[in-house]
Amino acid sequence: MSKEVRSQKLDSIARCLLRIEAHMPASALKLAQNADCQDILILNLERLIQTSVDCASVLIADRNWVPMPDSMASAFAMLATKKIISDALADRLVKAVGFRNLCIHEYDKINWEIVYAIVTKHLDEFRQFAGLIDREA
Repeated sequence: MSKEVRSQKLDSIARCLLRIEAHMPASALKLAQNADCQDILILNLERLIQTSVDCASVLIADRNWVPMPDSMASAFAMLATKKIISDALADRLVKAVGFRNLCIHEYDKINWEIVYAIVTKHLDEFRQFAGLIDREA
């Protein structure tokens, strides 16, 4: 991954994290009652997850690892296999891909308590991933 591409991707991850934290409500109930906050959090979570997948895919392509992952989730699994990230982190990022897919395809079924749990308890996973990508690229 070129230094410029890595920098752009990591900057995007940092921006998403900042936007999420800047608009984090005090409770899941407050989130459920605020459509603007919901939109900001979901959009930035989607971008955060997609950019993380992009980072994984570019790193895999740069290293010419084969076979190329056939899904977003399998990109994280491959990074774990190659010892770039831990199995536990890969597992959590795979779950994030599932959440992203739910957001995109079934927005009306989003459980705001789950979203609140993600934004209050799981953002460090993306920071950890970004740090590992920065070190590897």
